[in-house]
Amino acid sequence: MLMRTDPFRDLDRLTEAMLGTRSRPAAMPMDAYREDGHFVIHIDLPGMSAEAIDLTVEQNVLTVHAERKAPAAESAERVLAERSHGVFSRQLFLGDTLDSDHLTADYEAGVLTVRIPVAEKAKPRRVEITGGESRKEIAG
Repeated sequence: MLMRTDPFRDLDRLTEAMLGTRSRPAAMPMDAYREDGHFVIHIDLPGMSAEAIDLTVEQNVLTVHAERKAPAAESAERVLAERSHGVFSRQLFLGDTLDSDHLTADYEAGVLTVRIPVAEKAKPRRVEITGGESRKEIAG
């Protein structure tokens, strides 16, 4: 269904812990599940407008690209800065069992919801079994 790879995630966490800095933008927290013939993905993008989110699909790779600008001007003196700002990007590798040509996306209350139909070829189907009755020859 969905394959997620990020080989540098643990290295980034270690770097952040040791240096107290972010080596790259924060991840976009996500939930994914299968429901009613669709694969559903929820991605948290709080504080972003729908116009700041770019969603593309190319050769079974779904890319989410978003930008959150800092609320204060650069000349402002920062007292506390815990929220991540800047460019966020995440790629999800979609399996062949998903119909990425017919996906839909909705953004509400800071959550991007992507619904991808499961391809017809991947849906469970009932197979009819023929025969089954044994034939007897009658000796005459």
